[in-house]
Amino acid sequence: MPAMRLKTIEIKGFKSFANETVIHFDGDVIGIVGPNGSGKSNIVDAVRWVLGEQKTRELRLDQMSSVIFNGTKKRRPGGMAQVTLTFDNTKNILPTEYQTVSITRILYRSGESEYRLNGVTCRLKDITNLLMDTGIGSNSYAIIALSMVDDILADKDNARQRMFEQAAGISKYKVRKRETINKLNQTTADLDRVEDLLYEIEGNLKTLEKQARRTRRYFELKEQYKTLSLELAAWRTAGLKRKFKSLAGSVQEQEDAFRQIEIEIRQAEAALEAERKANLDKEQLLSTRQRELNSLTGRIRGMEADKRMLQQQARFAEETREKTARQIEEAKGQLARLEEQVASLRERLVEEKRLEAELEEQLDAAEAALKATRDKHGTLKADLDAVLKQQQELERRLFEKEKQKAVWQNQLQSLEQEAQRLAEAEEKSKGEAARLQEQLASLKAEEAQVRAQLEQLEKAEADRQKAIEDTRRKMEALEEERSGINRQLDARRNELQLMRSMVENLEGFPESIR
Repeated sequence: MPAMRLKTIEIKGFKSFANETVIHFDGDVIGIVGPNGSGKSNIVDAVRWVLGEQKTRELRLDQMSSVIFNGTKKRRPGGMAQVTLTFDNTKNILPTEYQTVSITRILYRSGESEYRLNGVTCRLKDITNLLMDTGIGSNSYAIIALSMVDDILADKDNARQRMFEQAAGISKYKVRKRETINKLNQTTADLDRVEDLLYEIEGNLKTLEKQARRTRRYFELKEQYKTLSLELAAWRTAGLKRKFKSLAGSVQEQEDAFRQIEIEIRQAEAALEAERKANLDKEQLLSTRQRELNSLTGRIRGMEADKRMLQQQARFAEETREKTARQIEEAKGQLARLEEQVASLRERLVEEKRLEAELEEQLDAAEAALKATRDKHGTLKADLDAVLKQQQELERRLFEKEKQKAVWQNQLQSLEQEAQRLAEAEEKSKGEAARLQEQLASLKAEEAQVRAQLEQLEKAEADRQKAIEDTRRKMEALEEERSGINRQLDARRNELQLMRSMVENLEGFPESIR
């Protein structure tokens, strides 16, 4: 029996094979040797895995994701495991036209996996069918482990028979037999369902015959009904046509009335627009006159305020002038009294000087007799000192009176100047007040004229508003009349459209007539 040859094994990221490793099988007998833990068994596990092994126990794993390289202290864990077996098919042992067949299995750390046949994604079943009866498979005799030797010797679960069937090439026929038996069982079940359906149809046949007779009677009556319906439709159509002509005439009359009302409305709108333009001009003129009136009123109020202020200033100046005159009179009286006091003091001073001279003469006379009578001399000396002190006091009082007299003279001069200035201001204020009085009279006359014009404009505005209101009421009445006619016209049009549709589509008639 011709043999199929394994050319290479490509391992990448599977268990301890972190880097891509390619093992070539060029000789007839190939042995892989190495110390314990070098990965010899991982090569066999890779072959089992790529051929579709699903049991983690057979791969010496806890879970399938453990086939991916788990990393070391110096290297990160891998993201996928990939194993590819390449076979030489030059002897056409595999049922395919390719001379070289490669089988690939890939498992990603995310849990996704895929199978490839010559680089094309496929199913595990496709690979199993391809390798059937070739002796190659995850549980075939091509890969014999120590546990399998024990199972074959003990014939556990007919392991020996399965191995002989694989070697004899009858496994695929047994699979086909099972598939054929399943199809036969499915066909037998389908035949049983067909027999049940035939039995049910035979039971319903009499009922169907009765229904057929009723159906024939129905079509006969339907033909009679169609004939009668056509006659009725012809009669109804003639009536609808007559009613249609009547409605068409009524609609035409309503449309003519509607057009006439529209003409009246447009004329009223044109008249209203002209009235609005005229009213707008009047409103602008009224606004201009109102602004002029407001300006004149403001000027009048300003002049009245100026007048009141000037009157207050005049009253204040008059009061100040009177007060100044009183102060002048009082100052003149005080000045006269001071002059009298000064004259009196001067007289006393002259008298004191005369007494001083007499005392000096007495002192001189007394000095001659000083040695004879000292007591008398002491008394005269004391009298002389008292007279001197009194003289000095009189001179001081005279100086104070002179100084106060000068102050009063300065105040009197200032008051006289202020009185003259106030008199001039009073004359000027009287002239300004007279001028403002004349302007006020003129403005009052102008205000009266403007108020008369304003009353005329307000009256005209009231008349205009009344005319606008009358026109608006007429417009509303016309609009209401037009709306009523529109509603009637729409109703007639809808009725006309409905009857036209019924006549054209024969709505309301039996299906047989349409």
